Amino acid sequence: IKAIYKYIGLNRILKHGGRRMEHGNKKLRHELKYFINNYEYSYLKKRLEFGMNKDKNSVIDEGYHVRSLYFDDIYDSALNEKEWGIFKRKKYRIRIYNVSDCIIKLEKKSKYGQYIRKDTVNITKDRFYMLVDGEHQLESSDNELLRELYIEKKTRLLRPTVIVDYDREAYISEAGNVRITFDKNLRACINSYDIFDDKIATKRVFSEPKMIMEIKYDSFLPTHIRNLIQICNHNISQASKYVMCRKAISSFA
Repeated sequence: IKAIYKYIGLNRILKHGGRRMEHGNKKLRHELKYFINNYEYSYLKKRLEFGMNKDKNSVIDEGYHVRSLYFDDIYDSALNEKEWGIFKRKKYRIRIYNVSDCIIKLEKKSKYGQYIRKDTVNITKDRFYMLVDGEHQLESSDNELLRELYIEKKTRLLRPTVIVDYDREAYISEAGNVRITFDKNLRACINSYDIFDDKIATKRVFSEPKMIMEIKYDSFLPTHIRNLIQICNHNISQASKYVMCRKAISSFA
């Protein structure tokens, strides 16, 4: 068993009476995804409003706008490894909210089965355009994530591939550090890699009304939240907004 854990790079740690997953001294979180329809969303929304708190970043009742520019290498590793079901994989993206340049996040999302780890650093708008245009130069002040991205761009020719747009409604709970989100109106941008372009053209990914519900938590999912969402009748999905948007723009072309 220890040899298996060493091979996949994971360590199981028992802490505070619960089971916790770690990798590289950083805590991993559970991530579960489900496809739901509008009727299920309306039902779940009403239940969660009584049992959880709305994310403070919501600017309207329905949540907030999320826009992410994803990168992939010359082998399309992020796309293909997801399709092949590779246990350990990663994606790089730059994310903004409500098409604002107030907070611009460079993120690396690492996936280990149903566990995730996210490394994040804030960047400037100028740095964003340098990364997109391929003019990124390593600076002495750059943190570990920016240095890693620089190496990926040089050795694996990492480049921008698609902008993913959607509206997110989020609910949170301190117990278990739970975050439940409804990602609606998933769209792929088809004519630009500029996340600040407010006239960017998009293509809807789903032909019928449906959305993705994501459930993220640390060591445990509290019983009262599990009862609220009643997910036992749904199969866990391997939905990837990145993959679906890549396919959407491929079919469009």
